[in-house]
Amino acid sequence: MKKPYNTLIVDDERLARKDLIALLGQFENIHVKGEAENVSSALCFIQKEKPDIIFLDIQMPGESGFDLLNKIDSDIKVIFVTAFDEFAIRAFEVNALDYLLKPINPERLCRTLERLDDENSNSTPLKRKLSYNDRLFLTMDNHLRFLKINTILCINSAGDYSEVHMMNGLKGLTQKSLREWENRLPEGYFCRIHRSTIINMEYIDHLEEWFNYSFRVYLKGIETPYIISRRYAARLKHRFG
Repeated sequence: MKKPYNTLIVDDERLARKDLIALLGQFENIHVKGEAENVSSALCFIQKEKPDIIFLDIQMPGESGFDLLNKIDSDIKVIFVTAFDEFAIRAFEVNALDYLLKPINPERLCRTLERLDDENSNSTPLKRKLSYNDRLFLTMDNHLRFLKINTILCINSAGDYSEVHMMNGLKGLTQKSLREWENRLPEGYFCRIHRSTIINMEYIDHLEEWFNYSFRVYLKGIETPYIISRRYAARLKHRFG
């Protein structure tokens, strides 16, 4: 017997919610417990009922589906339901379970729901190379966050985690390793300056020489400088020399 899932549908279009409820009625383990037409009503339902799954529209009047993600815990499985085309969705690196394009194809919905019992489905993002203008959904401090790659100031190793610093002053821990960040971030903008630090070179304020051929690098918005080890100093010296 399949595991039952209590489900919330969030979409500002009543007919879209109705059509999805009809499609989900074919799946005995999917129990639609509520509907919401905006972020505020969805948030009230989530806090009270704690659903297992959210079918979430992206574009809605007022706050978007992205805004809702920033306010909920990361253990809720999220399936996007959107009119965005596939190319636009691929601009987002999504930690959600999946996305469905409107109008929803029943066979595509079935394949999505078959993934629900895969314990790793909600934590295994695509591993493609990121571009500077990409957007990234990831779990930070136990919440889903919507990050623009070009707003990342630097990333520091933190044991089994990494700490991401943003240009707006926000920072948080994520389970991505520094090696994964290094492999996926665009090389033209991001540079590893130490075994425990990656910086965004667009936000370098200035460099100064330090001991033993190393440097100190000052980033905009961060008072304390980072030390560039001798091993990595040549990369920035070549860029700014």
